[in-house]
Amino acid sequence: MSPPDDPRPLAGSRGTSPAVRLAGVSVVRDGNVLLDRCDLEVGPGERWAVLGPNGSGKTTLLRVAGAALWPTSGAVDVLGHRLGTVDLRALRERIGLVSASVSRAIRPTLGALDVVLTGRHAALETWWHEYDDTDVAEATALLEAAGAGALRDRPFGLLSEGERQQVLIARARMGRADLLLFDEPAAGLDLGARERLVAHLDDLAADPSVPPMVLVTHHAEEIPPGITHAALVRGGRIVAAGDAGEVLEAGPMSECFGLAVEVGRAGGRWWARATRR
Repeated sequence: MSPPDDPRPLAGSRGTSPAVRLAGVSVVRDGNVLLDRCDLEVGPGERWAVLGPNGSGKTTLLRVAGAALWPTSGAVDVLGHRLGTVDLRALRERIGLVSASVSRAIRPTLGALDVVLTGRHAALETWWHEYDDTDVAEATALLEAAGAGALRDRPFGLLSEGERQQVLIARARMGRADLLLFDEPAAGLDLGARERLVAHLDDLAADPSVPPMVLVTHHAEEIPPGITHAALVRGGRIVAAGDAGEVLEAGPMSECFGLAVEVGRAGGRWWARATRR
């Protein structure tokens, strides 16, 4: 199988403009409104959490922000480039994505180290590109940083869900991305794996060399302390967005989930539960 032609690299540097800007974005598929006139801006260095009920449009929003889904209407700027005027292959190489869709697309027999290497060019197989000793050393270091150094030779299909997430985070960083997107990375994890994941995400959030981050989740407990901003999505609309301390409050969260909830924070971590009567 021949590799695709390498697109020309895009101009633009990290931190000079918003990483993502959505203006009046709607997505309609088969008559169903998935997003309805959404506005959102992710600035340089910001760490966002996007919360909402099942089917609210969170993943659709993330796919649009990651240049993986074309909006029906509205304007989308990603890393300083307007969708519709940019080579999407080149743009996607600058976006690190951790999601179930990526996990499903990876060949199960591919070793963990090779999975990380594919992130250099946003590929799914190592045979499409050449990698040198420096690339291997970087991939190894990223696996170690993710707490997965011992997994380097293990087939991806034999890893636990938690281990796969560790490898996928290393893969996302291998591309030296200018934007990191996480789509429900804690889904299906047990308590220990979830806590290790949240701790690692918090380390990333605290590192000024790490680019802007957007995390989609259902649960406040999965938000790392380093998150700076939050958006709440319900019925395809953004019902609140801004500073995390102002958005992750009982009022906005109750409106978002259609349930009276109380929200608190302990040790830098958020929690939310239904209000007791």
